[in-house]
Amino acid sequence: METILIKNATIVNEGCAFDGSVLVGGDFIISVYDSRRPLPAGLSASTVVDAAGLLLLPGVIDDHVHFREPGLTHKGSIASESAAAVAGGVTSFMDMPNTVPQTVSIEAWSRKMERASATSLSNYAFFVGATDNNITELQHIDRHRTPGVKLFMGASTGNMLVDSPETIRRIFGETGLLIAVHAEKEDIIRRNISVMKAEGSHFPIEAHPLVRSEEACYVATAEAIETACRTGARLHVLHVSTASELGLLDAKADIKDKPVTAEAAICHLLFADSDYATLGSRIKINPAVKSAADRDALRHALCSGKLDVVATDHAPHLLSEKTGDCLTAASGAPMIQHSLVAMLDMSSQGIIPLERVVALMSHRPAELYRIDRRGYIRPGYYADLTLIDPSAAWSVSEDNILYKCGWSPLENRRFRHAVRQTYVNGRLAYAGGTPLAHGRSMELRFLS
Repeated sequence: METILIKNATIVNEGCAFDGSVLVGGDFIISVYDSRRPLPAGLSASTVVDAAGLLLLPGVIDDHVHFREPGLTHKGSIASESAAAVAGGVTSFMDMPNTVPQTVSIEAWSRKMERASATSLSNYAFFVGATDNNITELQHIDRHRTPGVKLFMGASTGNMLVDSPETIRRIFGETGLLIAVHAEKEDIIRRNISVMKAEGSHFPIEAHPLVRSEEACYVATAEAIETACRTGARLHVLHVSTASELGLLDAKADIKDKPVTAEAAICHLLFADSDYATLGSRIKINPAVKSAADRDALRHALCSGKLDVVATDHAPHLLSEKTGDCLTAASGAPMIQHSLVAMLDMSSQGIIPLERVVALMSHRPAELYRIDRRGYIRPGYYADLTLIDPSAAWSVSEDNILYKCGWSPLENRRFRHAVRQTYVNGRLAYAGGTPLAHGRSMELRFLS
């Protein structure tokens, strides 16, 4: 069995940062050493990595990505976007169902699993999407192999809108699975468009948060939470984008005790509506990027516990598809290569503690979805690890972007932190600026 010793790192794990070393054997972490348990004299390993000056973190678990395969592979594929993932320290992802064909059956889900097993560099799982007529299919999902059901309570890319109250009640009440919702009230969005057209308004990109408004988000999230409380379903609210929605959420510390959990997407934490003037449709996403006050409230909620995880909603499009106004330009942005370094830079700026970044991006996703032995640096856990240089200033450019679509809304942004190495199940999957095909990914398994 090949062994790897990563020594002299600053390990950030379970609320602490300490100098230590980690011994990996095969897929798993064998031992964690620190000042209380120093390295044994004469300990040897097949490979020794001197990580002095580097941070060692558990690999990021991104619970919300759109890798575009099958059917939309001109934008991205499981192979291309998982390569960008490991370059960003993301060792596990959960992909959404709005592909072509849509992942709304066990057969379609199985085909995606097979494709990922052959091509993914990071660990993988796939949501099954809800529709108006697939409740029977959802009832037969293997909950140990699928993170949950994705429900669009608002139309978005690859329209899978479900807005029948009776259908929504049945999805919540009869599947027995976690329900992950895109919560925007479609009636309010349509009303906003009609009012603006009647007033003769134009629809520049800057109008996107007026069309997909705070009210549309708040009402849909409130309805989803009320339905979850009435049916006893586990609800996860994706990409919360407004301060008002935070008033609907609980700040319990233990994620296992929360029947309703919520996610912040990286775009809503980085950008505000003032950025439309310079970035335009590059930051057109659904739900819309809103005010600086909303952004700052979301950041605060990461520390207070009202928001439970940080994800990317990674959603690549060609730049040619991003042209048009706020009604016609494609919604979505590629983010997975840069989410961790962006959050670490927020930590350096005093916005959020470093240990909290690790909790939100690794520990808490593992707990929320009850993932088997991932998300922590612990003996017996899978060796999903990333080494970070905390003082390696660099800028995002076309030369270092790995997304298949070839662009990022973060181009020219300078980061202080850089990912140096990423290990997936104990295999080196990224090093020296290059994703490595000899890494070995696995499907994620979920405990009941």
